[in-house]
Parts: sequence; structure tokens; C-alpha cells
Amino acid sequence: MAVVEIEKLCKIYTIGSVQLPALNNIDLSIEEGRYIAIMGPSGSGKSTLLNMIGCLDRPTSGRYCIGGEDVSKLNDDELSLIRGKRIGFIFQSYNLIGQLNVIENIELPMFYQGFSERESAERAKELATMVGLGDRLKHRPTELSGGEQQRVAIARSLANDPLIILADEPTGNLDSESGAEILSILDDLHRQHKTLVVVTHDEHISKRAERTIQLLDGRIDRQECNHER
Repeated sequence: MAVVEIEKLCKIYTIGSVQLPALNNIDLSIEEGRYIAIMGPSGSGKSTLLNMIGCLDRPTSGRYCIGGEDVSKLNDDELSLIRGKRIGFIFQSYNLIGQLNVIENIELPMFYQGFSERESAERAKELATMVGLGDRLKHRPTELSGGEQQRVAIARSLANDPLIILADEPTGNLDSESGAEILSILDDLHRQHKTLVVVTHDEHISKRAERTIQLLDGRIDRQECNHER
């Protein structure tokens, strides 16, 4: 099953009287359980494409379906519902809430989806343990290393069992050892048949994915098959 189906997708930003094309006629299909890397120079459209896949923005034209549902024309509230139910996000800067501890940060997406307190607490503890933080449940972000904070972010991205996990430079703020640990967790998620899309500038990271998509000037310049499952 194709989790992501994009056809002739374009995005143009208008600043005053100037139109800035960010994506130009993108065609892309991502099957369930695949691990995809997106690469390209600064300004190539990587972040814009990730925002489109993540329903953080709407295309100017073209069609985008996630899980078989066309979301191209949805309004902001409808896109927010899709994000909450179907998409997990991992950011370079972690985006944790400083006043909340590990468990509470992981629980947050479940709160908005109507989980009971007991359900969300049990699942959050399970996910924290899965990423190696079972002994840090009551610690706040300032009491954690960068690698540990990113582990929390990964656990949070899994809270609602999303269709797809999007990671934007997930090791960009980490030292090499912590970065390797995060990449190992992503490899484990891939082995569990999770669908992953990672934006990176590092070829060593991209080669861990099954397929690398190279963007240039808002277009797909080429696609490379690194390996198959």
C-alpha cells in the first residue's frame, strides 16, 4: 500500500509581488514500511517537501494523498487532525516542552487524541523503555543529554502509532556517538516495518535508507536505490 502519493505537486510562495517557486511538479510514491532519505543543497526544496508530506502546509497545485485520503484541499483544522492521527515528527531541535518530564512529553500527542490517563501513561512508559529511557521517566529535558532528548522525541513521534514518521536532520545537533545511537533506533523502527522519511545532508545517513531522493531547484533530480529490505 502506498502511504504517500504525490502527483504534479507545486508550491509557490508569494512575497509582495514576487513569486518564489519552492516545488515544481513533484511526483512521488512511498510504500508502507519503506525508509526514504531526502537530500539536496540549501534551497532545493527539502524542507518544503517535508512540510507538504507532514501536512504542515498546502500545495499551490497538485495532489497529495496520505493513507489513501486526498488532503490537498483540506483546511488548517482538518490538516491538524491528520497530523495528530497519522504523522509522527522528529525535529533537529527536539521540540520538547521544558516544563514536562519524559513521560509527559511522550504522552502529549495522546492527550489530544482522547486517550485515557491510564492508557497514555502505560504507552508512554512502554515507548520510553523501548528507546532506552526507562530509568529517566521523571527527568525534564534540561536534565537530559541531547541524545536522550532526541530519544524522547522519537518515542513521542510513535505515540499515536502513525502511518509515517518524518525526521528533519534528526542527528544535526548531536555528537557522532549520540547520532549513531539515534540512527540505530531508526534502523530498528524500519525493521519493525515503520515508514520513515528522513531529510539529511549527510550521505552516510542517507545510505542507511532504502532509497535516496535528490532534490534540485524544487524538482526531483534523481532517485537512487541503496538497498532493499
